[in-house]
Amino acid sequence: MNAIRERRGAETAEAGERRPPRRPRRRMPESRRGELMDAAERLFLAKGVAATSVDDITTAAQVAKGTFYVYFPSRDALLAALQQRFVDGFCQRVDAALARRRTSDWNGRLRAWFATALDTLLDQLVLHDMLFHELGHDHRDLIHDNPVVTQLAALVSQGVAAGVWHAAEPRYIAIIMFHGMHGLADDLAAQAQSGNKAARKRLADTLFNTFSSAMRPLVP
Repeated sequence: MNAIRERRGAETAEAGERRPPRRPRRRMPESRRGELMDAAERLFLAKGVAATSVDDITTAAQVAKGTFYVYFPSRDALLAALQQRFVDGFCQRVDAALARRRTSDWNGRLRAWFATALDTLLDQLVLHDMLFHELGHDHRDLIHDNPVVTQLAALVSQGVAAGVWHAAEPRYIAIIMFHGMHGLADDLAAQAQSGNKAARKRLADTLFNTFSSAMRPLVP
C-alpha cells in the first residue's frame, strides 16, 4: 500500500511539473483604455499634442501599436476622450458641491457653482488649455451642447421655477455666466495669481453678486 501511495504521489508531482505556467491575468478593457489615456495626457502636457505620435503613446503605455486602435480610431479620438473625461470630472465636482447645499438654497447653490467652477478650472488650467486651446478648436462647437453650460442652465431654470430668479432665457444666461467665469479665470492666470485663494473668492463673489442681482425677480 505504501508503494502504491508513493507511486501515485510521484505521478502527481510529475503532472504538476508538466503543468504549463499560469498566464498573467489580463487587464480589463477599461483599465487598458485608461492607461492609454493617462500616458497620452502626460505626453501631451510634456511635448504638446501635435508633437506626440501614436507610437509615442503606445511606447509610454507599454502596449503594442495595434492595441491602441482597439480603443481609439485615431489620436484625435483619444484627445476627444480626454476632453470628455475632463468635462465629466468638472461636472461631477460641481455636482458634489451643489449637493452639499439645501435644495431650496438657490442663491447658495449658485454661489457654490461659481466658487467650485473657478477652483476646478484654475486647479487644472494647464491641462484645460492643452486639451481645449492648443489645437485651436472651434469655440462654437465647444459651447453648443456643452455639458457645463447644460448643468448651469438647469440650475438657473430650477431657480426661476422656484420664483427666486427671473430669466426669460436661462440657457443664454448660463452661456454668459460660463464665459464670465472663464474670462475672470483667464485674467487671474494672466496676473500669475491663479493659486491665490483670496483672489479666487473675490472672483466668485463678483460673479455671484453680478448675476444674482441681474436675475432678481421683477417687482410689479
